[in-house]
Amino acid sequence: MNFLAHSYLTFSDEQIVGQFLEDFIRNSERFSFPEKIQQGITLHREIDTFTDSHSAISEAKKIFSPLVRLYAGAFVDVSFDYFLANALPEKVLYEHSQKVYAALRNNQEILPRNLIVMLDKMQKDNWLFNYREDWGIRFSIQNVLNKAKYLEKDLPVFDVFLNNKPELQRYFDVFFPDLLKHVAKINSAFQKFL
Repeated sequence: MNFLAHSYLTFSDEQIVGQFLEDFIRNSERFSFPEKIQQGITLHREIDTFTDSHSAISEAKKIFSPLVRLYAGAFVDVSFDYFLANALPEKVLYEHSQKVYAALRNNQEILPRNLIVMLDKMQKDNWLFNYREDWGIRFSIQNVLNKAKYLEKDLPVFDVFLNNKPELQRYFDVFFPDLLKHVAKINSAFQKFL
């Protein structure tokens, strides 16, 4: 899952921070953060593990894999943020995006510099809210292409997304309710240790 799904599947501001930190820290660093932030890091990993093993994700990857091979999962993640953004009422999505930016800003002193740089761009262009638009996902897909070491930057991945949108939507509709149940179990386990 990508930024929107990871942040949406949290139960506290601290978990939001942990969800974002996971992509920016080494494994050994996670224990240096407060417990609720560590929960967000753990939750991020659990979501990724569950996602990678789900049959709907395996099928969705086949849409992108002829073009981008091993990077297919990253493009499925981005695509699914589009469907999540469009499943939420506009006001809910907007309020969620503002909550995420505020949670990260309120903990800025513990964020790595490269996460702060990304946050500046994310907040300025309101990435999380704009995932609901085709152009927002196109921008996100291009970001993945720009960061991918072994992919050409002009591959028509966005065209693949557009041409397969109904099929990708069906995979999302199968997958996301299962992910919600999985995350609810994890949160229940977290609560037992409080």
